Amino acid sequence: MQHSSTRTAYGKAHAGIQTQTASRSRYFIMVLLFVTVVINYLDRSNLSIAAPHLAQDLNIDPVHMGLILSAFGWTYAAMQIPGGWLVDKVSPRVLYPIAIALWSLATIGLGFVGSFVGLVVLRLAVGALEAPAYPINNRVVTTWFPESERATAIGFYTSGQFVGLAFLTPVLIYLQQTFGWHMVFVVTGGVGIVWAALWYLIYREPKDFKGANAAEVALIEQGGGLVDLEKKNKSRAAFRWSDLWAVLNKRKLWGIYIGQFCLNSTLWFFLTWFPTYLVQYRGMDFIKAGFLASVPFLAAFLGVICSGLLSDWLVRRGVSLGMARKLPIISGLLISTCIIGANFVDTPVLIIACMAVAFFGNGLASITWSMVSAVAPARLLGLTGGMFNFIGNLASISVPIVVGLLVDGNNFAPAITYIGITALVGALSYGLVVGKVERLEE
Repeated sequence: MQHSSTRTAYGKAHAGIQTQTASRSRYFIMVLLFVTVVINYLDRSNLSIAAPHLAQDLNIDPVHMGLILSAFGWTYAAMQIPGGWLVDKVSPRVLYPIAIALWSLATIGLGFVGSFVGLVVLRLAVGALEAPAYPINNRVVTTWFPESERATAIGFYTSGQFVGLAFLTPVLIYLQQTFGWHMVFVVTGGVGIVWAALWYLIYREPKDFKGANAAEVALIEQGGGLVDLEKKNKSRAAFRWSDLWAVLNKRKLWGIYIGQFCLNSTLWFFLTWFPTYLVQYRGMDFIKAGFLASVPFLAAFLGVICSGLLSDWLVRRGVSLGMARKLPIISGLLISTCIIGANFVDTPVLIIACMAVAFFGNGLASITWSMVSAVAPARLLGLTGGMFNFIGNLASISVPIVVGLLVDGNNFAPAITYIGITALVGALSYGLVVGKVERLEE
């Protein structure tokens, strides 16, 4: 009799959820991630904006400037695996604001140093402290969104890295021209400290978020969202070397690792050398270059928005998950090879056009984290994301240095060609190595 009444109560509760209209709190979480990514990318790219004036003031040559620009990548890549492990162990509500506040303090410090060594040390610190950011983003999206909406969510927050730079680069250039390059770092770091406090006050998991009703939680869970991931993580055992081997011995994962390195190679050219390329090697004045530099970032923003919407639309239309995810990624990487066209034109409009088309392709391919969400072993989601970001962000180390070495006098063409070739390799990796898109078993 007791069992019967229990089943009746459960049935009524379940029916109540089915008739309840699902809330849309997950879209608010998407906005939180978007703002965080804007701040994240301003803090990793602000050095490229300040670089021409900074290099002149401190007498830094292109080779040493390349080392400073790459310093972020050394620790950012090195800390991806421990950062990914932390994401599997510590709640995003706690880990994210700590990371944001600390990297923002290091960013502010960049405005008060005047030496090559000081710049390198602080950029190393920013890189290490930003390492958990994208694994956390992926962890939040996998928790908060069903599979049919996940690429749109990833595309939306990823667009923050482009739209923030597109609209805010002129603002930072104005600050630099008016108050000096030091203020670029002070302002961007200060905004991050404020946002760290806001994230801690606002963010919760789906079942603990006041704005998310039971129907929304059920919708997420039934659609493949891992709404109980935090509870499962609390009971997880300590790190095991076998876990690391589990994310290294799969061909499918190596396909997305290599593809991410190639995708990031184009991205890191734009985040590091692009303003210097326009000013020093294409003869544009700094103000004009600053506004023209916004155009490719706007193009990339359009690309990433189109990518997420297209991919999820294909999923809802019954197209296989693999095709829906791979089509924009491979197409985007192929389009990115158009950057080589800049070697054959001389007018500012055509140079920026080639760059904008290439960066649109980079944006179109930027839903690669949806592949991690789809194929990573559920228990090792953070560690897989850490390895994915580690290998992918080796580009943040290699690209600034390789470009600096390939620049020969006033000839930037070999460096541009290198970026185009890596994009082609990325398309081949996703097309030929990844295979069927499905969650891996351990």
